[in-house]
Amino acid sequence: MMISITNLRKIYQMGEVEVRALDGVDLAVEAGEYVAIMGPSGSGKSTLMNLIGCLDSPTSGQYILNKQPVSDLDDTELALIRNREIGFVFQTFNLLARSTALSNVELPLIYARVSAGARHRRAREALEKVGLGDRVKHQPNELSGGQRQRVALARALVNNPSILLADEPTGNLDSRTSAEIMDLFDELNSAGNTIIVVTHEEDIAAHAQRVVRLLDGKVLTDERVGAEGTPT
Repeated sequence: MMISITNLRKIYQMGEVEVRALDGVDLAVEAGEYVAIMGPSGSGKSTLMNLIGCLDSPTSGQYILNKQPVSDLDDTELALIRNREIGFVFQTFNLLARSTALSNVELPLIYARVSAGARHRRAREALEKVGLGDRVKHQPNELSGGQRQRVALARALVNNPSILLADEPTGNLDSRTSAEIMDLFDELNSAGNTIIVVTHEEDIAAHAQRVVRLLDGKVLTDERVGAEGTPT
């Protein structure tokens, strides 16, 4: 089991009000699965993604990633896990504006202290994998929205992470470009990558093999879906 989450809770104290962002979530994800997490605003889906991505720690409960308990790790240990195990793709791309596509993709490798020569080679290979082998020297303002998201995807993949986490990955893209990016996700999953996508869009979730719906910090439904995005 790649991800094992048991009775996970995240509680925020807002003055005298206690907000239960997650309220006893159980979730298991196998290696190679493609999972969509859905739910209305305030359902807890972004909180769950932050916990899976080791960007935050739970109030209580257990989270095991690749047989390693990560629920109680400190910030330094969580940063190491993020760099080694998790690739992130965000709605806003989060690229460095004055750096080339190659330099942006190299960033995780710099944090991992990979040598310059190996960084260049691996970053170029990652850009080729997402169809941008001819754009390595372009800066973000010289790229379309879809190309920028491909750079972000290459950056997420460059460390060969266990999990690819995507938060509304097509939120800033037009429908045609969105379809191209999701086709790329399909290809990556077919190649064996484990993918978890947080989305509010049914057509994006339809690409996944499984849809987990949250409501008020709890799992409402957890269904496997067929080729057309219908429950099985």
